[in-house]
Amino acid sequence: MKRYRLGVTLFILTSLFTIHYSAAKPQPPNIIFIMVDDLGKEWVSCYGAEDIKTPNIDALAEGGMKFHNAYSMGSCTPSRTTLLTGKYPSRNGWVSHWDVPRWGIGYFDWKKKENTTFARLMKDQGYATCAAGKWQINDFRVEPHALKKHGFDDWALWTGFETGNPPSGERYQDPYINTPEDGSKTYAGKFGPDIYTERLIQFMRKHKDEPMCLYYPIPLLHSPFVTTPDDPNAKSRTDRFKAMLLYVDKMVGQLVSEVDQLGIRERTIIIFTSDNGTDKKITGTRNQQTVVGGKGSQSEAGVIAPFIVNGPGLVPAGVETDALTDLSNMLPTFVELGGGKVPEDLVIDGTSIAPLILGKEKDSKRDWIMALSFGKAKLDGKGIRPGEDFGGRVIRDKRYKVWVNTSKQIDRLHDLSKDPAEETNLIDSEEEDDRQALAKFQQVVNTLPDKDARPSYEPRAANAWDRKK
Repeated sequence: MKRYRLGVTLFILTSLFTIHYSAAKPQPPNIIFIMVDDLGKEWVSCYGAEDIKTPNIDALAEGGMKFHNAYSMGSCTPSRTTLLTGKYPSRNGWVSHWDVPRWGIGYFDWKKKENTTFARLMKDQGYATCAAGKWQINDFRVEPHALKKHGFDDWALWTGFETGNPPSGERYQDPYINTPEDGSKTYAGKFGPDIYTERLIQFMRKHKDEPMCLYYPIPLLHSPFVTTPDDPNAKSRTDRFKAMLLYVDKMVGQLVSEVDQLGIRERTIIIFTSDNGTDKKITGTRNQQTVVGGKGSQSEAGVIAPFIVNGPGLVPAGVETDALTDLSNMLPTFVELGGGKVPEDLVIDGTSIAPLILGKEKDSKRDWIMALSFGKAKLDGKGIRPGEDFGGRVIRDKRYKVWVNTSKQIDRLHDLSKDPAEETNLIDSEEEDDRQALAKFQQVVNTLPDKDARPSYEPRAANAWDRKK
């Protein structure tokens, strides 16, 4: 009898321990990745912007981690494909900007393993996935459900301008948006950013008890510079740009507020960044310096992005870091945050910064970061090709930066600690530190392929809207 009672007691204790352990096992964090279109640091007040206040974005930085050395790519399409795949444009082929719907030729092909997205990998880890905003790298007339095949459960996306379909050019007023239930259509009388934000909010309400991975490539602040519902009377180009940026800040606040109300704030990581620098038509002031928008240029104004990570209870608050990171790091970071590992047979360029943003390490594992994509792609008999066989690029560490030309030669060296405006070329300097830096970067350049890849996709029968040149 005593042995029986002892056995029952042990069974009960074991069961209680198992139940407690299961209940205590933490759920992986939600991830909300916000990427603004065409925003340089000179327009974010926590980075020293003097012409505007961005309180909701600033609050993310104050309560989280602000990066000073984060790179985007040089233009729209390459930044998006780098983010999605963890591969630099020279590897994934999207080296130069290319509006897929505008040309009707080429698309971001889910059938190719090298185009595996972070969304697919996060779904494999049990995440609910959603994208809202701007896509532009598939023609939804060719494949209406490209997003599901790329790993997204839900979406509301401006697909990009479709040749031969003028309404599709609208992303703001009367936007032309694709959703899984309605396909592509115009939402008359609506302001696009409201639809994109509301889609994410509704998705969070539906899936708040599951781990979620949300991708918000906001179409703002890309031209055309428009008025917003909050400032319908903005007149000048700069005033309209400011109105658009204030709307971005408002939407950031709406998303954060919703996360708070759903009671999931302490298991949600929010990342805020940009796909490239500000439009060249826009000039701002940062830290008492005039900054002309650098979009499309190899200067720091073109590629150094605001990058903020926030997650109360997960991400240390009030931290500023000079750690190196770029968009190629996001796929492995998301996977690690979700408790998984990148498949061994999936080749990527990025390295996870999860230990850094969780406060487990003080620095990233990156010795250098790189930005490519400073021109437009071309069309030939084989489809899309980069503008040059080897695209110009910039590579930097925490102190130095080199410019690499289309002949795969380093032609500029800058010490950013002394020369942040990149005015003094040290390529011929005899200083020991400069020579060592140049040698270091030359070793990196030597590892790069002589020719950049082309986008990987399968040819298809021509459609009536395909452009020929």
